[in-house]
Amino acid sequence: MSVDFTVAIPTYNGEKRLPEVLERLRECIAHAERSQSIQNFRWEIIVVDNNSKDNTAKLVRDYQVSWPLDYPLKYCFEGQQGAGFARKRAIEEAQAELIGFLDDDNLPASNWVEAACTFGLAHPQAGAYGSQIHGLFEIPPPENLKPLLPYLAIVERGSEPLLYKRSKKLLPPSAGLVVRKQAWLESVPSQLILTGRVDSNMLTGEDLEMLSYIQNRGWEIWYNPAMEIEHKIPHWRLQKQYLIPFFRGIGLSRYVTRMLSVVSWQRPLAFVGYMANDLRKIILHLLKYRNRIKSDLVAACQMELLLSSFLSFFYLWNNGYLSNKNKE
Repeated sequence: MSVDFTVAIPTYNGEKRLPEVLERLRECIAHAERSQSIQNFRWEIIVVDNNSKDNTAKLVRDYQVSWPLDYPLKYCFEGQQGAGFARKRAIEEAQAELIGFLDDDNLPASNWVEAACTFGLAHPQAGAYGSQIHGLFEIPPPENLKPLLPYLAIVERGSEPLLYKRSKKLLPPSAGLVVRKQAWLESVPSQLILTGRVDSNMLTGEDLEMLSYIQNRGWEIWYNPAMEIEHKIPHWRLQKQYLIPFFRGIGLSRYVTRMLSVVSWQRPLAFVGYMANDLRKIILHLLKYRNRIKSDLVAACQMELLLSSFLSFFYLWNNGYLSNKNKE
């Protein structure tokens, strides 16, 4: 049976989170069977177990017993921990040309698959396209934290499709992202430098690295607001203990994500320029907030991001991320 669309769900210890995602996908199946536009489409769901230690495998097996056979629910195990490894495994396993990624805390609208398929067919040059992402907060975020929310993969950029231009240096997050398999295979190296957060390291940016390769190859990257998902944000993700390491991880990855859009011979000059600009921003931030940096959570997160961005190259080099084995 040919497959037109693959839903890939990378998960780590997702036993408690996966059921809600899978139930939402049941609603997508019901919607597809009612819809005239994708009634003849065939799609599959693949849960990529990224080295879980809980009962994720058993949970998926239990769901498979009653899952609709026309929309296969599959399970595979990826032992190398990190979202980058899990997504690569999903690309290898997927039978469809269009692969929609959902994290295990992403809840798709009932028409998400339909909107994803329709957009992919209408935009053959789209190598990837992201969803409109609404925050589903366990507790309402304080008003003063609103500037930090876009970093938590909340993407609400209007009701019209938007083409991400390379010059803007802005790309969608991996939550709710659809990738064209051909674009990935043509563009993304077999081993990325950034591989995603793990228990001992908050280093992130693997999604931006992957998308930069696709965009640099000439594929279009889009925002498709018709694809809507809710991103569950537990209360602890709004606390300082989580946010400071989180912003540190974003900053420490920036040397990679910045340099991917710069041609090789210009990188030494770009590196000096970025360092000077980061230092300027750090000084201005210190002058603006002074003694409030420790007490103001937004200011503290912004300072962590600036300092980590400034130190990014040195951290990555010292920890072996920039060694030859990580380069294409």
